[in-house]
Amino acid sequence: MNKIDLLTGFIIGLLASLLGCFIFITFFTDYTFLGGIQLMKFEGKLGKIITLGSILDLVAFAILLKLNKELMARGVILAVLFLALLSLFV
Repeated sequence: MNKIDLLTGFIIGLLASLLGCFIFITFFTDYTFLGGIQLMKFEGKLGKIITLGSILDLVAFAILLKLNKELMARGVILAVLFLALLSLFV
């Protein structure tokens, strides 16, 4: 059960970051989501978009801690670390 909770938290973290990226690109730029991703990758700013999208992971982390789901919260932190490494290499 521990590994399943950790994996669930990791997936929640990735989905929250994806949602954050979608919200940022859709509301704060004039581009569609896929067009914005392609443009940001071409300009070399994709890592910054991934980092901004990770702000929603903080909300997911706080909610999981409030519900006493510590292992899922660890999975969210694992997703943040994974995305930080990904943004370094993108």
